[in-house]
Amino acid sequence: MKAVAQRVKKTTLKVDGELISEIPFGLTVFLGVKVGDTEKEAAYLAKKIAGLRVFEDENGKMNLSVKDVGGEVLLVSQFTLYGDTSRGNRPSFTLAERPEHAQALYEYAVKELSDYGIIVKKGVFGADMQIEQHNDGPVTILMEA
Repeated sequence: MKAVAQRVKKTTLKVDGELISEIPFGLTVFLGVKVGDTEKEAAYLAKKIAGLRVFEDENGKMNLSVKDVGGEVLLVSQFTLYGDTSRGNRPSFTLAERPEHAQALYEYAVKELSDYGIIVKKGVFGADMQIEQHNDGPVTILMEA
């Protein structure tokens, strides 16, 4: 399982022009589920995301988590994180988990992250989503379980 976390000032997510989710500031996290992933990997990444210290403290050091600063998380399922381009220019997605199992693990990750007391907003699993975000920094962290 992979997660790409980006510190943001604001993110909106729309499907077919309709606003689905919005966070005023916090983390936009793209989550990819790999064949063979389990709830163990989802729980591990939820804990890492909840504790990720990428927000500045009073001394200007990245020392605070999204919960510490009262931010929110927009968690977006993204199978393309497992796009393999090692053979040619067209990505292969054979490493990405089948949608049924991936969706269950995505929902489990949402629950686990919420259990840390963080407001978690979601995308629409499998939908063509349009995401507008104002990156802060930019700060982008790649995590893998």
